Amino acid sequence: MANKRAETMEQNRAKLIAAGRKAFAEKGYSAASMDDLTADAGLTRGALYHNFGDKRGLLAAVVDQIDSEMASRAQEIGARAGDDWQRLLAEGVAYIEMALDTEVQRIVLLDGPAVLGDPSQWPSQNSCLQVTKRAVERLIAQGVVKPVDAEAAARLLSGAALNAALWIAASDNPQDVLPKAVEAFRILASGFSVKAGDAAGQTADPMPLANSG
Repeated sequence: MANKRAETMEQNRAKLIAAGRKAFAEKGYSAASMDDLTADAGLTRGALYHNFGDKRGLLAAVVDQIDSEMASRAQEIGARAGDDWQRLLAEGVAYIEMALDTEVQRIVLLDGPAVLGDPSQWPSQNSCLQVTKRAVERLIAQGVVKPVDAEAAARLLSGAALNAALWIAASDNPQDVLPKAVEAFRILASGFSVKAGDAAGQTADPMPLANSG
């Protein structure tokens, strides 16, 4: 009986997150009503309050889901980039390029910080930071990255990618801002490389992105 109840709660949670993701993407956080969120999920307000506390809590869950998906997608792209250094750069660039995705723009990069506060404090960003830190530690051990503090380097690299994405999302011309942001990120990141010139010289065309919704 307890297992069945837990399963139902998990299903309700997933339904509400899916409904929130849809409503927040289409209408934005402010315009999405509690009725929009619950009716689309076929649930009551009580279910939303029980699982997330309030609308803000639901947004936090939606942002966590999408931001985690962004990190996974960036890692998949990075895995095809070659050596560990190029993989680290490719992951950062991929994250920046996802700022062109309309769902990512509206939910994660615009409404997220406005409602939830500093993105660097989000659980999903902390998880991404730890992955980057481990990658930097490997590169330092390989003699590819200069012997700096791994956490400091990871925080600066992750912060640069995040802030580039935030800039693109807030811009009136995201397509124009993207290549500028990517170029600057590559040059900034190359400063950590023992062979800085090689890293800065690597360029790539922005990858096409479909709406993740």
